[in-house]
Amino acid sequence: QVQLVESGGGLVQAGGSLRLSCVASGSSFSISTMAWYRQAPGKQRELVAAITSGGYTEYAAFVKGRFTISRDNAKKTMYLQMNSLKPEDTAVYYCNRKYTYLPWGQGTQVTVSS
Repeated sequence: QVQLVESGGGLVQAGGSLRLSCVASGSSFSISTMAWYRQAPGKQRELVAAITSGGYTEYAAFVKGRFTISRDNAKKTMYLQMNSLKPEDTAVYYCNRKYTYLPWGQGTQVTVSS
């Protein structure tokens, strides 16, 4: 059973930074386009950023220039470096494939205070 485990969230002041990690089990990580998603209270889950197996990246407009997605296929780990955080970035952050979702992990809570 493939498992996704997110970590690195926390409470930070506006303008601060956090680095999220996503560790995946299973053999398909290195060939999968992976993504970070987030879900704020009362809102639908939304795509934050994605990265192909070869490292091509894409970002939602609301994080472009502030967040950086990366991956280490050897470690089956994906990262999200979040800089210049805003209160509206407060959400639970999840990782998953961009296509054909795996079972969702627990996510990691990011709270940005103003």
